[in-house]
Amino acid sequence: LFRFFNIPMDMLPKVRSSSEIYGLMKICSSLKSGALTGVPISGCLGDQSAALVGQMCFQDGQAKNTYGTGCFLLCNTGQKCVFSEHGLLTTIAYKLGRDKPVFYALEGSVAIAGAVVRWLRDNLGIVKSSQEIEKMAAEAGTSYGCYFVPAFSGLYAPYWEPSARGIICGLTQFTNKNHIAFAALEAVCFQTREILDAINKDCGIPLHQLQVDGGMTSNKLLMQLQSDILCIPVVKPSMPETTGLGAAMAAGAAEGVGIWSLNPGDLTPVTCERFQPQINPEESEFRFARWKKAVMKSMGWETTEAPSNG
Repeated sequence: LFRFFNIPMDMLPKVRSSSEIYGLMKICSSLKSGALTGVPISGCLGDQSAALVGQMCFQDGQAKNTYGTGCFLLCNTGQKCVFSEHGLLTTIAYKLGRDKPVFYALEGSVAIAGAVVRWLRDNLGIVKSSQEIEKMAAEAGTSYGCYFVPAFSGLYAPYWEPSARGIICGLTQFTNKNHIAFAALEAVCFQTREILDAINKDCGIPLHQLQVDGGMTSNKLLMQLQSDILCIPVVKPSMPETTGLGAAMAAGAAEGVGIWSLNPGDLTPVTCERFQPQINPEESEFRFARWKKAVMKSMGWETTEAPSNG
């Protein structure tokens, strides 16, 4: 590409590992000193890769899901670069040292997670605050057959379908706002299940538990629903800011800094809250099958055909 566009290669920065000293903080010439003068800059991780490190998913087959505006599920595939046949992206997870090997991951992205709660609050006025949705959904205890596909701008992994649009289906005269709130939380869990199923197919090793982080994990009902729909335990660390933790771990473990050891034997277990499946797998599969049916109905909504006059 550089030859084609006639661009000098030295315009690009050098490729470096995720954990090494790149330089030192320097105070500007007009000031005499600063609190950070001479402090090494020694860690460089992308948002989701940092959360993977912060969750200590260093083993092949370990996975974490970050619940924010969207959802981002990463599965460590070790030192082998796995190319997905089920709609996932292959990415570099980390390289924790100049002489250390590169580790890869499979990634699946959900466009709308926490954003669906904001939509119910700001666009429909169904909830007054993001915290209220847990209480409303708990009061319903079920979606009463209602399914919500929040494909507001198409569907991401594993479908990559830009023509899809959001739908709420399965409504009856008994459906109320609490059922819709429950269906919105279920939608986050179903979308995660789709990605996890794709990862299991690509890796060939079923995941035995899912580690979670991000703002939405404070919703205990959501975490329980997630465990029920995946049929595996969901594990939430007591310290949810794992992205910041992962960046700190990479920086602290760099050669020349050495205040953090990333050897598995030196890592202390993190206090976690576990959510175990509480429904039988048959019910989970039934609900998931209905979700897939709703997804199919959301597709092909947008077309490129011009509207006819009148």
